[in-house]
Amino acid sequence: MNDKRNRPEWVPDEPSDSFTTEIVKGKHHSNPSTTKRKFVKRKERTTEEFVQGIKNGDRTILAQAITLVESNAKRHEDKAQAVINEILPYTGNSVRVGITGVPGAGKSTFIESFGSYLCEQGYRVAVLAVDPSSSVTGGSILGDKTRMESLSRNKNAFIRPSPSGGTLGGVNRKTRETMLLCEAAGFDVILVETIGVGQSEIVVRSMVDFFLLLVLTGAGDELQGMKKGVMELADSLVINKADGDNKQRAKVARGEYNRILHYLQPATRGWSSKAYTVSALYHEGMEEMWKIVMRFVETTKESGVFWERRNAQTKDWIHAMIKDYLETAFFTHPAIKSQLPVLENKVVEGHVNVTTAVKALIDLYET
Repeated sequence: MNDKRNRPEWVPDEPSDSFTTEIVKGKHHSNPSTTKRKFVKRKERTTEEFVQGIKNGDRTILAQAITLVESNAKRHEDKAQAVINEILPYTGNSVRVGITGVPGAGKSTFIESFGSYLCEQGYRVAVLAVDPSSSVTGGSILGDKTRMESLSRNKNAFIRPSPSGGTLGGVNRKTRETMLLCEAAGFDVILVETIGVGQSEIVVRSMVDFFLLLVLTGAGDELQGMKKGVMELADSLVINKADGDNKQRAKVARGEYNRILHYLQPATRGWSSKAYTVSALYHEGMEEMWKIVMRFVETTKESGVFWERRNAQTKDWIHAMIKDYLETAFFTHPAIKSQLPVLENKVVEGHVNVTTAVKALIDLYET
C-alpha cells in the first residue's frame, strides 16, 4: 500500500529514466516565484568613478551618469554638477547636429540610416532624442531604441532619450549636459532629435552646430502646416523618401524648396541653406549629407562663426538656467503657493485685474 501511495497514478508500460515512477518523501522544491529574494542595495558611485568611467568610454557608467544628470533630487544634482565640472576639459570636440521634421517625414529612419553610415566610417555616434514627457502621465512619448533597433545594436552608437519633464527648461539643462557627457566619453558626432512640435526646435537649434530639417514631397501642401520660422532655422533641408515612384516628385520638391530658401534669411552667416533629396529606407544620400555637414563645419570654422555660435549658445544656456531657477523658486515659495490660488480666483471672478494680482505676488515673493 505504501508503494502504491508513493507512485504516480499513471506510468508508461516501459518506464524510462526520463520518467519519474516513484515519489521520494522529504524533498521539497520551492517555487521560484514565491521565494523571497534578498535585494542588496547597490553602492553609489563616487564622482571620481563616474569621471574615470566616462573618460574610458564605459557605456554603462555613461548611462548611469546621464541618469544622474536627469534626476531632480538635490543630492543627485550636486554630484551631477561635480561630474560635469570634472569632464569639461574633455568636451567640445564633437560635431553637434540637430534634426527635426514634419510628421511622417521619417526622422527615425533617417537618423538610423545616417548614424549607421557614420559608424561604418569609423565615427562614434550618440543619438540624443529630446523626448517630451507627457503632461498627463509624466511618461515619455518617444521610444527610440525600439525605433532604431539596428543602430542601437551597433557598438559605435549610443542612443538615449532625453526626457524634458514637460518643460523646455528641462531640455536646456538635461540635453546639454548629456551632450557634454557623451563628448567626454569620446563620441565624435552628436545627433540631437526633436519630435518637431512647438518651441523644441528653437531650443535644439540653440545647442547644435548644424540644424537639419526633414520634409516630404509636395512643398506647396507641406508648407501649409509648417512654420516659416522653422525653415529659417535650418542649415540644410532634406527631402526624404526620394525612392521608387516618389523619386521624381522629390526632385520637383527640391526645386520648390530651394526657391523658397533663396528668399529666406540664412540660418548661419556665410552659409547658404539648400535642399537635398535622400532615401533613408534605401540608405541613399547619406554620404552626400555628411559631406555637406563637414563642409559647413570647415566653412564656419574658417570664418569664426562656428566658435562665435558656440560661445553665444553657452551664454544663452546661462540665461535659460537663471530663468528656470527663478521660475522654480517663485512657484515653490510657500507664500506664493498659498496666495496664488486665492488671487487666481479673484482675477477669474473679476474682483482684481491681472496686473495687480501679479504685482501683489511679486511683492509677496520679494518680502
